[in-house]
Amino acid sequence: MKKRLHNPNLAKIHRNYTAEEVSSLYGVFKGTVRAWIKAGLPIINDKRPLLILGSDLVAFHQARRTKNKQKCKPGEIYCVRCRMPKNPAGDMADYRIITEKIGNLEAICPDCDKIMNRRVSLSKLGQVCGEITITLPQALRHIIESNQPSVNSDLKRE
Repeated sequence: MKKRLHNPNLAKIHRNYTAEEVSSLYGVFKGTVRAWIKAGLPIINDKRPLLILGSDLVAFHQARRTKNKQKCKPGEIYCVRCRMPKNPAGDMADYRIITEKIGNLEAICPDCDKIMNRRVSLSKLGQVCGEITITLPQALRHIIESNQPSVNSDLKRE
């Protein structure tokens, strides 16, 4: 089963929690909270009920979130299926515009042949691309600018 990342902001830092309160706060079983304690979640003392500081709980979940993060170097795009940053197949990628300032780099993973995505600002595209050849979208031609306008068109060339 996949590890689930829990929101560290659910816990209040100036409050103490019992294992039961932590389990209801995050929607997990009490055994999961005991596993977190074995994995390094600090408790106040060994007496019952086990008390956990809210600040320790927040720090524990933030550390678990940042532990597995991997930064992409220039020329790399993260493959979700392979779970690691890789250079795209053929060193080619397409840039898909989302807003006027932000877009996605889309490429094919060389190992699993699935689509990889990387959110990139248009102003930082040169820094991120590295050795990748990026294809920018071309504006579609209007029918008037076409050499052979549609037969069904009411537009007349003069």
